[in-house]
Amino acid sequence: MATPLDTVRVLTVNTHKGFTALNRRFILPELREAVRSVGADVVFLQEVLGTHEKHALRFADWPNVSQYEFLADSIWTDFAYGRNAVYPDGDHGNALLSKFPISQYENLDVSISGPERRGLLHSVLQVPGHDNLHAICVHLGLRENHRQQQLRLLCDLIDSLPPDAPVIVAGDFNDWRLKARNVLESCAGLYEVFDRTHGELAKTFPARWPLLRLDRIYVRNVEARNPVILGNKPWSHLSDHLPLAVELKL
Repeated sequence: MATPLDTVRVLTVNTHKGFTALNRRFILPELREAVRSVGADVVFLQEVLGTHEKHALRFADWPNVSQYEFLADSIWTDFAYGRNAVYPDGDHGNALLSKFPISQYENLDVSISGPERRGLLHSVLQVPGHDNLHAICVHLGLRENHRQQQLRLLCDLIDSLPPDAPVIVAGDFNDWRLKARNVLESCAGLYEVFDRTHGELAKTFPARWPLLRLDRIYVRNVEARNPVILGNKPWSHLSDHLPLAVELKL
């Protein structure tokens, strides 16, 4: 029997498909080392590539597995991938890396219209000593009316879960107008960990001069401790978004 755990360490990061801002340099190996250094138990990834045939031919250090498998390596034994966008050269979407067994997962398509493809990756984790932990990796749309519809779909998903189950919803909300907070508090009973601890959401975009509060970690039925913005080097040079990390007491 595994030793019961009371604390889960969480990291969320928009990987920008393994490239620096403006796609100037391929830095996935550097990103893997940075992700490892955090020591997170569960990692929420957005804009991660499943495949890309042209990039594989162009870059000598391109991994021979998917980006999420490359990032997981031998540290995170379980992973889930939700393919959202598919194009001639490959595909990308959301992914979850977990040190705990993933008993099931499902990618909910929340694309509204047009070419922009979005999804909610819902995974169920088996944390020793606890019932199911629900982890939902989010990347919402760029248009406000799309985001509002996607938030309602997210609320529907959370409302379908047991009311006493621990829930983590993390990722890139693209919510620069700060409309998601009231919606998720009222319809799903979630609170945002930076908002609860520091009284304001974290500034994460653009990474080198963060002005917009786009990335979030919402939770329910857990206690958040020590949320931090990973804003120093190398993080400020590894994506166009800054990652967020937090400890959660179950």
